[in-house]
Amino acid sequence: MDTVVPLRIQILSIIGSVFFLLLIGRLILKGKLTEEYAVLWIVCTVVLLVLSFWRAGLEQMAAFLGVFYAPSLIFLAALFGVTIFLVHLSVVATRLEHQHRVLAQEIALLRNELRELQKT
Repeated sequence: MDTVVPLRIQILSIIGSVFFLLLIGRLILKGKLTEEYAVLWIVCTVVLLVLSFWRAGLEQMAAFLGVFYAPSLIFLAALFGVTIFLVHLSVVATRLEHQHRVLAQEIALLRNELRELQKT
């Protein structure tokens, strides 16, 4: 099961990972990506970059974990990561929805108080 990654694919993988890392850096500098999410994307990109340089790394990890087809390990890790990220986004969305409801109620109360003050 000693498959060797062709050099062309390795170079494309390295270039793609570096490009994605630069894209994340640009989004951080422009303020379009918060540090909380930037750390996650940087870690994922660094892992891809390490696997791009370390040609036999994925095969060794798959052999250690007992996975027959090494690329399926990437899909499993990606599926796990996406699931965790979606749960996190659901928690954030729920918190924001609650804050939105509280703010709407406070605005309604303030409007009511303002109307009462304007009547007198």
